[in-house]
Amino acid sequence: MSSHATAPRGAPSRNPCCLCWCCCCSCSWNQERQRAWQASRESKLQPLSSCEACAPPSPEEVQSWAQSFDKLMHSPAGRSVFRAFLRTEYSEENMLFWLACEELKAEANRHVVDEKARLIYEDYVSILSPKEVSLDSRVREGINRKMQEPSAHTFDDAQLQIYTLMHRDSYPRFLSSPTYRALLLPEPPQSSSEA
Repeated sequence: MSSHATAPRGAPSRNPCCLCWCCCCSCSWNQERQRAWQASRESKLQPLSSCEACAPPSPEEVQSWAQSFDKLMHSPAGRSVFRAFLRTEYSEENMLFWLACEELKAEANRHVVDEKARLIYEDYVSILSPKEVSLDSRVREGINRKMQEPSAHTFDDAQLQIYTLMHRDSYPRFLSSPTYRALLLPEPPQSSSEA
């Protein structure tokens, strides 16, 4: 930790202890950044998770997911079910990355954008991450350049690439999966108050 005690020559003013933004050190700057990200993440993602877990999708909504991948991804319940399916295929990180990029694009605060972009990089783009998403070298190099001055759109190309991967690869398997087919089956008779 003593190697990070003073700023190296040319260090950015927003990072007084080191040039490290990949979280490889445990300096106080990284710890503070992690706390800020966690607080922001909990306040923004909690309502989404609760909403997705509370109401089961209607049969019509479930059927609409087979019409297009866009309909599935625009439905909170659809994203939740698809994410659970991706978890069974050990590719949940694709949905998590896509959701993190959506959250980043909705952020207006420059400081928060910077923090979230760096954490998205650490969580999903860094080759050291256990949740690394599969990106081609052109997109990865573009992200590395953009990370010098991160913005809400730093990951747009990568997000599109992962969206396309899920659409072409996982989505067809999802539609033929027992998970999706079970949702298409009629519910057992209960108190049917819907008309």
